[in-house]
Amino acid sequence: MEKFIIHGGRTLEGCVTVSGSKNSAVGIIPATVLVKGACVLDNVPEISDVFLLFKILRSMGAEVTQLSKSTYRIDCSTVTEPVVNDCESVGKMRASYYLIGALLGRFGSAKVGLPGGCDFGSRPIDQHIKGFEAMGAKVVMDLDDRCVTAESDGLNPASVYFDIVSVGATVNVMLAAVGVNGRVTIENAAKEPHVVDIANFLNAMGADIKGAGTNVIRINGGRELRGGRYEVVPDQIEAGTYMVAAAMAGGRVEVKNVIPKHMESISAKLEEAGVGIEELDDSIIVTRFDRPTRINIKTQPYPGFPTDMQAQFAAMLTVAQGTSVITEGVLT
Repeated sequence: MEKFIIHGGRTLEGCVTVSGSKNSAVGIIPATVLVKGACVLDNVPEISDVFLLFKILRSMGAEVTQLSKSTYRIDCSTVTEPVVNDCESVGKMRASYYLIGALLGRFGSAKVGLPGGCDFGSRPIDQHIKGFEAMGAKVVMDLDDRCVTAESDGLNPASVYFDIVSVGATVNVMLAAVGVNGRVTIENAAKEPHVVDIANFLNAMGADIKGAGTNVIRINGGRELRGGRYEVVPDQIEAGTYMVAAAMAGGRVEVKNVIPKHMESISAKLEEAGVGIEELDDSIIVTRFDRPTRINIKTQPYPGFPTDMQAQFAAMLTVAQGTSVITEGVLT
């Protein structure tokens, strides 16, 4: 698409339904590698990263079948090698690094192309590597061949403490830990809803993971995971974007298929700006008739204000009364 044409000056009225969480889906899909059987995933978002992951899994020998618009059947029983050869697809997305943890958990080794979006200066994957090495893996990152290799004689029980809170490292180490015969404890773990969702998916398939959503996660590994059905949680950022659109344009919008608890930090800031928020069981009604008022925002790891919502709020605050300040507090 070459351009968007927006005819403004109108308030927003009506209902909108939120799709499945992108951040959950891009972790759950690689996690299916750990499952010996077919997984049926509902509420899968229609986004490029999801389709790329399906392409990668198929290149590894997995069977991926679309059952409906947002439901897919994934069977990774036919994956026989811990190698991802589709480096082109891997290099187009950051979340492809979850394949390292998933392959380590299943095979005890992994060879995956360098994930896309990785600036190894400002956004390193050193915390991922720290976790893998704590479990006994030897990790080599070859910048010339653009690949990451992780090898072990069998992953070991371990205690992993992250120097910084990292969603990616938390999920990746959790995936690898499912294959350990014993307990792996992750301390200073990320608490984001999609971390909990990925842990819930693994538990639904037969894993034993406790503490997801807190800063200490305990994985009792070595259990065989069998297939099953699982529904991806609603997307927190998509829901927040619709809420901010209503707050910016004015009117009354009901945002459906949400988990209101996941939206608390976003709802609180909108209410602070003078926007009406009404929470129902699985939807939120946003009402705004007067101009928003100034607010200050500092992004933080969950349950703080999400960094992925700062751009939307910045746009809204251009029509707010007064001067607002947004501070980035998430460094990685």
